[in-house]
Amino acid sequence: MTYGDYPDLGGVKKVLVVKLRHLGDVLLTGPVFSALKRAVPGARIDAYIYEEAKPVLEGHPAIGELIEYDRGWKKLGFVRRLWKEWLILRRIRKEGYDLVVNLTEGDRGAVAAKMARARVRVGFEPKKKWQKRLYTHVVKHCPGVRHTVERNLDALRRIGIFPEVEERDLFLHVPGQALQAMREAAGSGFVLIHPTSRWRFKCWPTVKMRELVDRLLKKGKRVVLTSGPDLIEREMAEAIAKGFDVQVLAGQISLKELAALIELSELLICVDSVPLHMASALKKPVVAIFGPTSDVAWGPWRNPLARVVAQNFSCRPCYQDGCGGSKYSDCMHTLPVEMVMRAVEGSDESCTRLKLSDQMNQPHNFVFE
Repeated sequence: MTYGDYPDLGGVKKVLVVKLRHLGDVLLTGPVFSALKRAVPGARIDAYIYEEAKPVLEGHPAIGELIEYDRGWKKLGFVRRLWKEWLILRRIRKEGYDLVVNLTEGDRGAVAAKMARARVRVGFEPKKKWQKRLYTHVVKHCPGVRHTVERNLDALRRIGIFPEVEERDLFLHVPGQALQAMREAAGSGFVLIHPTSRWRFKCWPTVKMRELVDRLLKKGKRVVLTSGPDLIEREMAEAIAKGFDVQVLAGQISLKELAALIELSELLICVDSVPLHMASALKKPVVAIFGPTSDVAWGPWRNPLARVVAQNFSCRPCYQDGCGGSKYSDCMHTLPVEMVMRAVEGSDESCTRLKLSDQMNQPHNFVFE
């Protein structure tokens, strides 16, 4: 007799992990696959993700196949979109999965878990009662603040798989071709700044990023700027670079090439966005600027070379799109350049508060008051 109602995983031959979310969210699922590989070593483990997230899991040694959902289907007519959705659900059903782990709250992942007809179906406790009936094992949400990596791993703990410490590292494959291309384009030993996020309320003001670039250049640093492919992000990077002798690769490179640039850089400076998690996977030096979002839940993961810069506002984290929904985050707009420079230089520890993480083997982060 066991203490938990853990299922017998002895006959599991095929596993599907569902994570229909943005790039950073998907990258943070890497340890789930590593832990599953150890727990069911003979099984094939597949991932069901959005098409654009493929590069962040591609090359993971524990993953068999990637099933990709194209969000462009939303632009199709109702009948064509329904047909596309049905085709991918039919493919999932035909695979004959024995275990489905849904790490996504939402209807699409829950329906996929049920359609798979797996003997064991795991998902987080949903808000809608009908979704709960689709699972054999429901994962309780942690009531406190918990890093997203550990929260993902809770889905495995619910079925009796308890990850070892060494299985909790992130993984990111950087192809040699991407490294060579970025070495030819940018060299190495530069400071890489990725100032943008798809959510603009998480960004530091352009004027302050410009001051930071100016100070870095005066210290003899070489600066490379990148961004996502979105027009607004590219324009922000161009505005930051205007008049400076810096290299701008905003919107011109792939995700794998961005990973290669992080690998080649001496330091990454970014906001709460996917490059931060890439740096954690690659164990590269990074200074991450946080505002409305939680650096405990979404900050660096097991990266001893990472520092977080944030203000000690009582309202943080609020996860709002600006104060009161104004699109203007005071915790970001009032954050001084000097605080970021201290993190870059790693000096003046009298102005820092050491923030000890409660995550096992998690490195210390510096949060400036």
